[in-house]
Amino acid sequence: MNIEWTSDLAIGVTEIDDQHKEIFRRFDRLLAACNEGKGNEEVLKLLLFLEDYVKEHFAAEEELQKRSDYPDYPAHKSQHVAFMADVAKLTRSFRDEGATLPLVIKTNRTLADWLIQHIKKVDTAFARYLREQ
Repeated sequence: MNIEWTSDLAIGVTEIDDQHKEIFRRFDRLLAACNEGKGNEEVLKLLLFLEDYVKEHFAAEEELQKRSDYPDYPAHKSQHVAFMADVAKLTRSFRDEGATLPLVIKTNRTLADWLIQHIKKVDTAFARYLREQ
């Protein structure tokens, strides 16, 4: 599986685009570690990063949406809340069970789905809105 940052994902706000790029880089590290048989070691690093980083990222993105009167803000925010809950659940699983293969696979799938569904679709819709303003 190869998920890369491409310029068509840019929303045109450097801070947000840089944060998205960092999420892609971290996910790439997990995929590389999995390919080397070291996914168990990398999954906790990714989960801990996500727990902190997405809070900061989501706050910045949501503030921009509120300032620009983005009409889909409530739905967008609810997706952020759901993703944070998913990350918290994965982290609890790690703490309860350790870095099991099913957890590594679920972490990969959760983040891949997020990158594909949210950033590539929902955030780019917000980018279109910003460009039209």
